[in-house]
Amino acid sequence: MNLDFGFFDWSVVSSFILTGLFFSLQLTAIAMVGGIALGTVLALMRLSGKKWLVLPASAYVTTLRSIPLVMVILWFFLLIPAGFYSGIAGSWGSNHRAELSAIITFTVFEAAYYSEIMRAGIQSVPRGQVYAGYAVGMSYAQTMQLVVLPQAFRNMLPVLMTQTIILFQDTSLVYAIGAYDLLKGFEIAGKNFNRPVETYLVAAVVYFVICFSLSMLVRRLQKKIAIIR
Repeated sequence: MNLDFGFFDWSVVSSFILTGLFFSLQLTAIAMVGGIALGTVLALMRLSGKKWLVLPASAYVTTLRSIPLVMVILWFFLLIPAGFYSGIAGSWGSNHRAELSAIITFTVFEAAYYSEIMRAGIQSVPRGQVYAGYAVGMSYAQTMQLVVLPQAFRNMLPVLMTQTIILFQDTSLVYAIGAYDLLKGFEIAGKNFNRPVETYLVAAVVYFVICFSLSMLVRRLQKKIAIIR
C-alpha cells in the first residue's frame, strides 16, 4: 500500500479539521465542568450517610460505570425524541441534534467517573478537618464547601485532569451518531481528497500530540502539588 501525504495542504483541509477540533474541545470542556459539578453532588450524596441519598447515587454511578459509553451515546440519540432537543435548544437543537445529544450524554456519563474521583478526594481529607468545622459551628454543607472541598480539589486535581484527557479521547465515539467532531473532520477531508488511510494516520498523530502534551502538563502539576505538600 502506497501512502501519499502530498495532498495534506493545511490551508485547504484546515476548515474541515478545525471545525471538528472546536467541537471536540467544546464537548470536552462542557462535559468536564458539568460532570465535575454533577459528580460532586453524587459524591456528597454517597458520603451523607442517609440511605435515601446514598442508594440512588450509588445506583446511578454503578449503572453508568457498567455500561459502554458508545451504547449510552446511541441510547440518548435514538431513544430520546427529537422534540426534546428542540425544546431545550430551539432551532440549534433541531439542526444539531447529534452534537447536543453528545453534550448531554457525556455530561451525564462522565459524572459517574468524576463522582468516584471526588469521593476519593473528599475521603483523603483528614476527619479532623471536618470535626474542626463542626467545632466552630459550621453546618455539614458549610464544612464541605469551605473546609473539605478546597483541600480535596487540590489533592485530586491531577486525577481529574487525567480523566479529562480520557474524556477528550472518548469524544471520538460521537462519530457513531454523525456528530461533527475532530475525527469526523479528518474523515471528510479524507473523502474529499480520496486519501482515507493517510488522513486517519494524521488524525492519530494529532490525537497523540494533544493527549501527550496534556499528560506532560499533568505530570508537572503533580510535581507542584507534591512540593506544596
